[in-house]
Amino acid sequence: MKKFFLISIAFVLIEIAMFIIIGNWLGVLSTLLLILLASVLGVAITKKQGLKSLQNIRDSINRGEPPGYAMVDAFLVFLAGVLFLLPGFISDLIAFTMALPWTRQLYKPMIVEWIRKRMENNQVIIIRR
Repeated sequence: MKKFFLISIAFVLIEIAMFIIIGNWLGVLSTLLLILLASVLGVAITKKQGLKSLQNIRDSINRGEPPGYAMVDAFLVFLAGVLFLLPGFISDLIAFTMALPWTRQLYKPMIVEWIRKRMENNQVIIIRR
């Protein structure tokens, strides 16, 4: 948990530095408009891909197949949507790679491997109310 906290702080500091660098290069108004444009475009892409992912899950279930990979896709699209809502250039870049189907493939093996290791070690996630 401590590692995650430190990575989060470093990420925020890098995002702030990027705002300063790009703001000095393009100007404040252009930088803000660029962030707004990236967010609006990203949300539109995420909505389209999210609906497609949900349809893929339904199709897998209707065929009687486990929807594992379709659910990983849906998770990555959801995560992209969250990242698009955060202001920042790096978070938008990462979100675009998660939202677009041809670059989303880069993340899938890592997530599947992480899930596989958790299952092998009998580390289940327990949700309590």
